[in-house]
Amino acid sequence: RTNDVGIVIYPGTSSPGCVDFEPWASKGNNLTILDYAEARAAEGAGRITADQLLRIETNIMPGSGTCGAMFTANTISTITEAMGMMLPMGASHPADIDATSNLHDDVLSQIGPTVDALIAALETGLRPRDIMTMQAFENAITTAYAMGGSTNMFLHLLAIAREADVPLTIEHIQQVGERVPLIANLQPHGPYAMVSLHQVGGVPVVMKELLRAGLLHGDAMTITGKTVAENLADVPTLDELGDQDIVLPAATPIAPANNHITVLTGNLAPESCVLKLGGKTLDNGSFTGPARVFESERDTMDAIRAGQITHGDVIVVRNVGPVGEPGMPEMVMLTIELQGRGLGKDVALITDGRFSGVSHGILIGHVSPEAARGGPIAVVHDGDSITIDPATRTVTLDIDDDELAQRMQQWTAPPLPADVRPGSVREKYTRLVSSAHHGCVLHPLG
Repeated sequence: RTNDVGIVIYPGTSSPGCVDFEPWASKGNNLTILDYAEARAAEGAGRITADQLLRIETNIMPGSGTCGAMFTANTISTITEAMGMMLPMGASHPADIDATSNLHDDVLSQIGPTVDALIAALETGLRPRDIMTMQAFENAITTAYAMGGSTNMFLHLLAIAREADVPLTIEHIQQVGERVPLIANLQPHGPYAMVSLHQVGGVPVVMKELLRAGLLHGDAMTITGKTVAENLADVPTLDELGDQDIVLPAATPIAPANNHITVLTGNLAPESCVLKLGGKTLDNGSFTGPARVFESERDTMDAIRAGQITHGDVIVVRNVGPVGEPGMPEMVMLTIELQGRGLGKDVALITDGRFSGVSHGILIGHVSPEAARGGPIAVVHDGDSITIDPATRTVTLDIDDDELAQRMQQWTAPPLPADVRPGSVREKYTRLVSSAHHGCVLHPLG
């Protein structure tokens, strides 16, 4: 916004843990908060014992740091490094080893060079908007897609681009992302923690392969004062790294291009929504099922735990968007509960809220317009058929246009919650915030 000289330093991700019983023992030293969350749901469903859950809880995160794989924090650190606003190798280091240790040496080793780069930028006049160009945003999108990043990246990228006066749109993110294969074998779509990537060279190794495949802008400037290609010149290639399965070649990826996050539209989401598959494909190419409609996360959770959600259902959680909640909370515990109960592969979840990077399954979030602003998701009925089709990039409420129009005419906007005082920050936010389609920004659009 102010274009003052700046640089980002990341405090680090949490070190992973391990346990000695299956199915977690076979993951080795790669357990993260995702494993605890799904174990908690599994214990609630009677699939593991309370003692096993406790052992996972006490072992998954031996120290401090952000959630330990390709979840939201590490997605944003990856974007920051790939965009050029962080030093190379700055996005993946562990914060510490365990609760008794100081900051990890790799964090400490970043501090001096970061200060040096900041001083150099002051001396040369290198400013954020010199770095954060459209090319830089495209590099960030490409790298985050290649690593299986969180859907939250859409909100952050759109909002940051708006501050940087870069004309990025959700359609542009789709156009860039759909070219990119999934090549980093990290949770939640793979077995490894972020620290495992760091041990083989971090984000630069991924970017080196993407540059080799012609998917990055090598001439984009970075905070080092060098271009992306110059920063990557001495980074080993995958051939030079040798035998490892944490980063795969773009030619033989974990999943081909257009198999991670896809922007959908349709009569259920006239502006847009985002579908996260994380490298997986739908069994029949598309998914059709009856809607199970809920007005809150809590009511949805109660239904899942009561066994009221069955294979083939499409859960719809509405009025949890930027205006509706307000604030657009994560529906992460719902996705975890579905996974823990073995429903993650054949129950879809659609919401005008958002998801954690931990979330995986058949997930559609950021439905825009949201229910609280009269989006069609507001008039879905229990039992309505909904079809999700990644190939055509559509999500469809399977009713005729006349029926949908009649329902929309009968819809009335819900009142503000009783605890939202007129003139308060919450009331102003509710009145001003844009849809997720535009990044939930507060500036007037235009």
